[in-house]
Formats: sequence, structure tokens, C-alpha cells
Amino acid sequence: MIFKTLWQSITKSKDKLSEIRNFSDKFNYKTNIHLRFIDFDLMGHVNNSVYFTYLEIARTKYWEEIIKWDWKKTGIVIAHAELDYIQPIVMNDKIAIHVKTSRIGNTSFDLDYQIVKIKGTEEVICSKGKTVCIAVDYSTSRPTTIPEAEKQKMLGFEQLS
Repeated sequence: MIFKTLWQSITKSKDKLSEIRNFSDKFNYKTNIHLRFIDFDLMGHVNNSVYFTYLEIARTKYWEEIIKWDWKKTGIVIAHAELDYIQPIVMNDKIAIHVKTSRIGNTSFDLDYQIVKIKGTEEVICSKGKTVCIAVDYSTSRPTTIPEAEKQKMLGFEQLS
């Protein structure tokens, strides 16, 4: 009887796709990605490894256009990358990637991504991902404090506190 009562009081969570659909409303930056013939595998969809190249293109644009990262002073390495595949991307799809800084630490920060198909005025979520980025001092090849100017741009653009 106790088990049944406890079980009934547990609230059911939304399915994963519902959670992912809500994820898109939290992004301030979006860039279009052009598909290349070489991106496709024999099954006619973008190969899973190519998605990480798309994330690299999107984050580089984000850092150049929004953050104005000074590459001459401080580098960035990726410590961790993950991606959830939801729908395949196929030939003739038009895609874009949303990027945002979701966490800022002392020497590291997280970027969240959402890859979407553009269908008219709607966006269909294809995948979502995350990378953990580490600021690196070129002279020592060791982690370093995130430069204050870049940190402030991330905080301001993403309205993080």
C-alpha cells in the first residue's frame, strides 16, 4: 500500500523531445550553416561526425561576431563535447545553429547548441549539444583565467548573472 501511494505521488516528466523543444527559446545567437556534398553518408543524411564540425563553425562565428575573442592573447580548447541526435539532416535541408554561453567559471565556460532545420518560418529541432571550453595561455599551454573583456561580453549578451 505504501509503495502504491508513493508511486502515485510521483509527477511524470515530459518526454525528452518536449524538453528539447523548449530549449530553443533561450538563445540569442543564430547562424546559418551551408551543407556540402561531402557531409552526407551512403544513407543520404549528414554523417554523425560532421555535426561536430557544424558546432565548430557556429561557435567560431559566435566568438568572432559577438564575443570578439582576442585569439592573439588567449586560446580556447574543447575539454568535452556532447550531442543528442533527434532528427536526421538530409540533402536540400536548410539548417541553422543556435549558440549560447550557459555557464562561466574561472577558466572554463559551457556553450549550448541547437541545430535546427528551417522550414518556411518554422524551425524543427534536429539535435542539441554542449561543449566545455577552456581558456588557455599560449606561452604555458595551461588553463588560464577567462579574459575579463570576453567574460563581460558573454555575461552581457547572454544576460547571465
